[in-house]
Amino acid sequence: MRLLVTGGAGFIGSNFILYWMKNHPQDSIINLDKLTYAGNLDNLQAVAGNPNYSFIKGDIGDMAVVDRAMEGVEVVVHFAAESHVDRSIAGPAVFVMTNVVGTQVLLDSALKHTVKRFHHISTDEVYGSLSLTDLNKFNERTTYNPRSPYSASKAGSDYLVRAYHVTYGLPITITNCSNNFGPYQFPEKLIPLAITNIIEGKKAPVYGDGLYVRDWLYVEDHCRAIELVLQKGKIGETYCVGGLTDDINNLIVVKKVLKILGHGEEMIEFVKDRPGHDRRYAIDWSKIKNELGWQPQHDFDEWLAKTVQWYKNNENWWKKLKYGQK
Repeated sequence: MRLLVTGGAGFIGSNFILYWMKNHPQDSIINLDKLTYAGNLDNLQAVAGNPNYSFIKGDIGDMAVVDRAMEGVEVVVHFAAESHVDRSIAGPAVFVMTNVVGTQVLLDSALKHTVKRFHHISTDEVYGSLSLTDLNKFNERTTYNPRSPYSASKAGSDYLVRAYHVTYGLPITITNCSNNFGPYQFPEKLIPLAITNIIEGKKAPVYGDGLYVRDWLYVEDHCRAIELVLQKGKIGETYCVGGLTDDINNLIVVKKVLKILGHGEEMIEFVKDRPGHDRRYAIDWSKIKNELGWQPQHDFDEWLAKTVQWYKNNENWWKKLKYGQK
């Protein structure tokens, strides 16, 4: 099988390529990535020499580049996206161009090349925010209520993907995942920022009161979920993918990182909150469990400790990114 992976030099995309090539060595992968600040080919050194892997540097909004990458492709796995909420608040336009227009260009090319599956990676953030006292969780039937330019652009891309299925018959699937963590995550996100700051002797920043709840999904569990959806998922369906945490707030996460690294709470720095900060996300992943047999396998505490160790062992990798030395 020949796969096109967009955004394959990013955090989740590169983990997916490494996972897929390890478990499906007979398949070939084309990685299309613009190599923005968050794209890093160092993530893929383990497969760089593999004859079944190739890389194309290009923008998913460029139809000529996309058409070239799409030649002979059977399956598209679409990760490429601008994904940092703070950056979307500072500059929304690039999020609309990449996440909405770029997805539309890919969809047009996938139709032209009659791909067998277009799988779209999305986020639980399209569903909006739950209150801390709300016992509900997001599921595939939850009404969309995006509250940041990032989540609004991802919601737009989700709707486009579904529309291409209904209007043109494009065989699509979608996964809406919760917050991922693990190796190769760009050090601006909560967990790697806390880890790398503490390693450097700096304080770990926490927005507002720190009581913002996220559902944490280890990146390999996410890769397994995508694999199952590609193998068994029903065309036109959406599957929510979440982790094993239950209402762990950001302050608790940072305290866990501090404990692993042998530091106390004096290393926490509360900073000014971001505008429109969503209070709580929680994912009900019962559909993908009941229909496809998937469930997360990676315990948060165990794999948080392993993630911390990975960043300790790979200072050269993250320091170049953190200080713009790519």
